[in-house]
Amino acid sequence: MDGTSGERAAIEVDEFLPHPPAKVWRALTDPDLLARWLMPNDFKPVVGHRFAFATRPIPNVDFDGTIRCQVLDLDTERLLRISWGGGSLDTTVTWELVPEGRGTRLFIRHEGFDLDDPVHAFAFRGMGSGWRSHVLRALHQVLTEIP
Repeated sequence: MDGTSGERAAIEVDEFLPHPPAKVWRALTDPDLLARWLMPNDFKPVVGHRFAFATRPIPNVDFDGTIRCQVLDLDTERLLRISWGGGSLDTTVTWELVPEGRGTRLFIRHEGFDLDDPVHAFAFRGMGSGWRSHVLRALHQVLTEIP
């Protein structure tokens, strides 16, 4: 999307993980494991649960380091969708797990960025590269470390 006419942009990631869906699901929904590859949190895999991620504040874009979230949808070992808000951001993140051979195809969609808003554009650029590099590398590492 180009950010015009009120359209919202999305970050989309498609990654093969050489681990079964049950193991990937555990890494997505166990708060201790989630903290190891994403951020410290008080997550619970319950629709409606409100929780927060804690990260580094970015004062120049009015971000205090707290990402306020709510579990919007959950289908065990298949789908997790959460709201993702911090500063002026009001977005959603969806993780979809699809069995593939002996592993899992993980689709991540972080959507709702208004690219006409400088703060949203800044977050879109930063998180776009972050989801694809740092976050996926950390997730791969955690998956190799857990039984």
